Amino acid sequence: MSSPGEYYNSLPPITKAYGTICLAATTAYQLGLLNPALIALVFPEIWRFQVWRLVTNFFFLGKFSINFGIRLLMIARYGVQLEKGPYERRTADFLWMMIFGSLSLLVLSIIPPFRSYFLGVSLVFMLLYVWSREFPTAQISLYGLVTLKAFYLPWAMLCMDVIFGSPLMPDLLGIIAGHLYYFLTVLHPLASGRQLLKTPNWVHKIVARWRIGDQAFANNGQPTQQRERTAGVAFRGRSYRLSE
Repeated sequence: MSSPGEYYNSLPPITKAYGTICLAATTAYQLGLLNPALIALVFPEIWRFQVWRLVTNFFFLGKFSINFGIRLLMIARYGVQLEKGPYERRTADFLWMMIFGSLSLLVLSIIPPFRSYFLGVSLVFMLLYVWSREFPTAQISLYGLVTLKAFYLPWAMLCMDVIFGSPLMPDLLGIIAGHLYYFLTVLHPLASGRQLLKTPNWVHKIVARWRIGDQAFANNGQPTQQRERTAGVAFRGRSYRLSE
């Protein structure tokens, strides 16, 4: 059995970095070292050149609580399984998914009904949604209460959040952003044979420049060939049994 340090070191780079920053932000808040108002997505302040808010708002998942623990576990589980599974040796593609999801959420947040000061929970839900489409037939035990296919997990988690008093909109935004990404990268190419959304070269160059993950060493900054998708893989998923 691996130690906590060995487990942490074994995590894939993008998921590890995002989860670590989220944990550090909440820890700093609990210690009184961080005022969330300084990193929140407040558009009037952004127009005053506080542009860091466009990024920092994704790193705050709230104070230490059961909900915070669940979100962190979602990153550690579903983000890791994505990055080590369908996105193995495709670090740039995984990073682009996170960037595209963040940009989509920022655009959606401009619409008044979708406005939110922090989009971290939405980004985590986007990861969950993409995972559920990659592993749609995996069996999930939800809090030991009910077993369901992973395809329905985002909606089940959304319902559970509403029942326990969490706001609906952050979860829903993540599902919308996740479906948009999955539609553009999987569903539309399967239906039309055309790829509408590809990982930009500058993302591949960032991965290579900073030597992030195995891809940076294997491809020397050259874009990796997109993995071939078939309707069978995309819609049947993989036969894994997972427990919550």
